[in-house]
Amino acid sequence: MNRSISLNLSALLVLGIALTGCASIKKEPEPIEFAKQDPYENVNRSIFKFNEVLDNNVMEPVARGYKVAVPGPIRSMVTNVRSNFNDIGVTVNSLLQLKFANAATSSGRMIVNSTFGLGGILDVASDMGMDKRNEDFGQTLGFYGVPSGPYVMIPLFGPSTLRDVGGLIIDSALDPIVVGSFFVAPYVGPIVNSVNVADMRAILLDTDKTLEDAALDKYEFLRDAYLQRRRSLIFDGAPPRRKVDEDLLSESKVTGPSSSSVTVVERLPDGSK
Repeated sequence: MNRSISLNLSALLVLGIALTGCASIKKEPEPIEFAKQDPYENVNRSIFKFNEVLDNNVMEPVARGYKVAVPGPIRSMVTNVRSNFNDIGVTVNSLLQLKFANAATSSGRMIVNSTFGLGGILDVASDMGMDKRNEDFGQTLGFYGVPSGPYVMIPLFGPSTLRDVGGLIIDSALDPIVVGSFFVAPYVGPIVNSVNVADMRAILLDTDKTLEDAALDKYEFLRDAYLQRRRSLIFDGAPPRRKVDEDLLSESKVTGPSSSSVTVVERLPDGSK
């Protein structure tokens, strides 16, 4: 039960993938035919509408109340603690992907912030030049060639793929809050994760209007941003060019950039890229 709560609540971060990307958008030929990865679009759109209603009527009001009630410095501490716990999973997945420099940085961040940062309340490591990394088990599966599978919109959760859903289950086992609440104190998980969700949604409040202004079709925009970013992460920002990329680039020289495509410059609420 607590594991399910953790997965559903903490995954509001997926919304941030699209929203934070909206801050830097430029038109260019779409590198991938994302619609082909969405065979269940009709069902996914219905779930997207449900999630949007839930966000508008529950998550956003809660986040606004949280932002008003909790001072900025305290909110920053919550974000830092969450990021510090996340570095455990980042370290493990970096090792699995043979990215030893990333693993050293992430484990170093965890040690420094857990000691000199008062248990992760302060992000001392970033001030020392140890930037936040972003690795998860979905990326690890992609690193070893596991295909993404179809794009899916999950109720209460948001956009994902079949591969990333499996990855999230493994990542939850690396989350000390999930493990602790499962084996030690069942009431801790829901409380901590509720605060985490409110904190993440509060960070994204200022980007809501950007999404409204940027996207004629919010569902399509969110899908394309999610799939594009996940592909970029798996290939560390340099995905190999496919044949469709060449065809679209050639076509753009004649017709101009596609009006429906975006390039997303990603930075997550915790500061990782």
